[in-house]
Amino acid sequence: MNHDNYDDDYIRGILNSVKSIAMVGASPVNVRPSYFAFKYLAQRGYDMIPVNPGHVGKSLLGKPFVASLSEIGRPVDMIDIFRNSSHIMPVVDEALTLSPPPKVIWMQLGARDDAAAEKAEAAGLKVVMNRCPKIEYGRLSSEISWMGVNSRTLSSKRAPIPTQGMRLSLNRTSVGGGATTASDRAAKNKNELT
Repeated sequence: MNHDNYDDDYIRGILNSVKSIAMVGASPVNVRPSYFAFKYLAQRGYDMIPVNPGHVGKSLLGKPFVASLSEIGRPVDMIDIFRNSSHIMPVVDEALTLSPPPKVIWMQLGARDDAAAEKAEAAGLKVVMNRCPKIEYGRLSSEISWMGVNSRTLSSKRAPIPTQGMRLSLNRTSVGGGATTASDRAAKNKNELT
């Protein structure tokens, strides 16, 4: 699979099919990006599970933290990795030991590990790298257009303002594909600096 450019239907299929998401690297600090993404996805009806060994004993939006994926104790559809690229392979290795394994490994913006992606895909999992499910959900549902952002989706109707637990339709027609060239450029520039 070409992990430099995802088809909107691929992303849409993932976001429509998953119900439970374990976010590795979630933070209870309300100014952290992982907090915003966790809260947003929970408000859209996803069953969110915060995974962070440094916060065991605390909760995030009423959901107790677990130290590792193996401590979740129930099936999870998607693992959302909010960690640096150098920490991705151990998370993928642990995810592959789960029974049943998750359907999707999702690596957040700026996170990419091609070897981990290849390993997960060889085990039959779908993989997304260097993307944010919060941003992709908002873009594909046209909800992000409420904030004045061009979502590249067309519809004669404006997206509804969501309410708590409301899932928006992700079946809006996209224009110009799902490439997010700005994030790709940022990741490339970051890698060139190191």
